[in-house]
Amino acid sequence: MKILSGKTQALPDVEKFISDFGVSLSQGKAFGFDSSQPITITRAPGRLDVMGGIADYSGALVLQMPIREATICAIQARSDRQIRITSLNRKNSAHDAEFEISLDYFFQGKTPIAYEDAQQFFQQNEKTSWAAYVAGAFLVLAQEKNFHFPHGATLLIRSNVPEGKGVSSSAALEVAAMEAIAALYNFSLTPEEIALLCQKVENFIVGAPCGVMDQMTAVFGRENELMALLCQPAQLLAPVKIPDEIEFFGLDSGVRHSVSGADYTSVRVGAFMGYRIIAELAGLKISAEKGKTRINDPRWHGYLANLSPSIFEQFLAQQLPPEIKGSEFLEKYGGITDPVTQVNPGRTYAVLNPTKHPIYENFRVKAFANLIEKPVSEKTLHILGELMYQSHAGYSACGLGSDATDLLVELARQSETNSAIFGAKITGGGSGGTVALLSKKSALESVEKLRQQFLQKTGYSPYLFQGSSPGSRWFGRMKIKLIE
Repeated sequence: MKILSGKTQALPDVEKFISDFGVSLSQGKAFGFDSSQPITITRAPGRLDVMGGIADYSGALVLQMPIREATICAIQARSDRQIRITSLNRKNSAHDAEFEISLDYFFQGKTPIAYEDAQQFFQQNEKTSWAAYVAGAFLVLAQEKNFHFPHGATLLIRSNVPEGKGVSSSAALEVAAMEAIAALYNFSLTPEEIALLCQKVENFIVGAPCGVMDQMTAVFGRENELMALLCQPAQLLAPVKIPDEIEFFGLDSGVRHSVSGADYTSVRVGAFMGYRIIAELAGLKISAEKGKTRINDPRWHGYLANLSPSIFEQFLAQQLPPEIKGSEFLEKYGGITDPVTQVNPGRTYAVLNPTKHPIYENFRVKAFANLIEKPVSEKTLHILGELMYQSHAGYSACGLGSDATDLLVELARQSETNSAIFGAKITGGGSGGTVALLSKKSALESVEKLRQQFLQKTGYSPYLFQGSSPGSRWFGRMKIKLIE
């Protein structure tokens, strides 16, 4: 393959993808591509949630590390109006590896179809539901930016971001695809727009009520740094360089995680219920417009995370119900301000703990960020580790823990006195997935020992996440062509 353009960082996974792709094209395995025409390559990594996690939708500060594992997307223009997507990861799986649809499906005349219709379409066939993360970008670009597509596209996807492990394989896929589509059609989008549009793909096409930190990390994350993002809604702060003395690892618990699951959604709804009740207690002006609740909030600006723990404990915590039936809440308070979830009248929601967690988590993340920027002594490492353990406990109080992740965290805690590991916490949306570890530099031996202990107790050998890589903004876009 010949690189025609693109100033990108040389990365082993991209080099291997291009090499394998070139061999396939030369052997006639084209995946729908025309070997005589240019092909654009994009890349986006997954992420390790070091601190912040589920507090992102409540406006907290989050600290995220882009991981070494990433999704790579190749795209090429077609002469017709078809979108053809091939996922190399779906080969030899229960899912279909190929998906094809006409661009015209997304439009009624010149008007884009409703997000709800597209979501229903993709969810009706489990074998191809994965395509919503990619094809959904076309509809979001049409809806949100009024972009038009004069021709179709062929896309090839390969990812080594493990799915269901809480390291945001979905955001890596969305961002790689969105970057590729924007490049092919010469759409002018800022990196922040890329991330926010990808969040809409996941919220409204896939139907998963995630916050924005995953997509922002896949775009803006930098190697060997923690991306600092104030989720109000997506304000990038100065990145936090990971000190030379420490290192972050991830260990997969073996329990599949999903942000589209009921637990994550109900905790999110419970947090917005809590904010709505607090707004009432604080005497804020509340109105309902077109079925949506609006709160005029000059005090906390609409975000739970802006409350201080002391104010919450002294004046508000005792007035929040531990839980409430959806119908009772709707009758008394009308609704919530969350644009991507709604209260189910027939469900009972926890309120106190889901409300408390982002308030305390935001405080913990700010403390973590301040401490890690100073010379990191062993005393400081113990404090940083305690903040991670507190974060993990907050997840458990919300009902987002799991036996496997609890075991990993407890094994890390027990080993702290005689190893280089100082902290551990569940990541992302919780309910399984990966545990993030804080350790001294070159602590792989201690991490491997922890891994073996978990294997002995459970029979499962955790996937190890080690190292980081750049987000899509820093990788850029590469245009290649088969050498004839």
